[in-house]
Amino acid sequence: MHFIVLTLYPEIFSSFLSFGLLGKAQEEGVIKVDRINFRKYGTGKHASVDSPPYGGGAGMVIRPDPVIKTLREVDEQTVGTGTHKVLISPQGGVFNQAKAIELSHISKPVVLVCGRFEGFDERIRHYVDEEISLGDFILMGGESVAMTIIESVSRLITGVIGNKESLEQESFNNDLLEHSQYTRPFDFEGEKVPDILLSGNHQKIADWRLKDSIRKTKEKRYDLYQRYSKNIKK
Repeated sequence: MHFIVLTLYPEIFSSFLSFGLLGKAQEEGVIKVDRINFRKYGTGKHASVDSPPYGGGAGMVIRPDPVIKTLREVDEQTVGTGTHKVLISPQGGVFNQAKAIELSHISKPVVLVCGRFEGFDERIRHYVDEEISLGDFILMGGESVAMTIIESVSRLITGVIGNKESLEQESFNNDLLEHSQYTRPFDFEGEKVPDILLSGNHQKIADWRLKDSIRKTKEKRYDLYQRYSKNIKK
């Protein structure tokens, strides 16, 4: 899986990409993450990439030319494969597990364009394939969203996580939250592990876990539970 991040602050990603499973996956060539600072195409003495908005208003807006020139540079470098370009923006669809799965199946490099300031010049949107948001709140920039996307998608790639079963049983698969998990000690301050989990009966354990997933989803994420219920009835 190949990610290309367009950002004004490529150094932000250094620690994030250096440790844990992501670091190992890069060492083994399973994941590749390139970072490009689009300030290289900025204008003037200070390589400016932003300007005041036409019509007035607070803040500064990212100009189209530095971003588009960088995207064209990426296109030249990926002539054989092409790219899937993602603009990280509050106006995009909210990122979720379904979108992570969709992106994990894309065979060409995924380009993540991170913004800053008050947003992007509208014309930049004409040069991307889709827009993605992390939710209905405002961040200082798109870098933390890009990290979330990279981590969420990467863990779905074969070779990044060793235990495939753990991926199949986690939250949001089949529109259910993951069932309750327990480990040692058996009795912690009077709260004991459910006996069924020590029974050795795999079918009964599987049934208990499904019921527990349904219970937790209904209590904590009723919106997911409603979606799960509709799919079950189909």
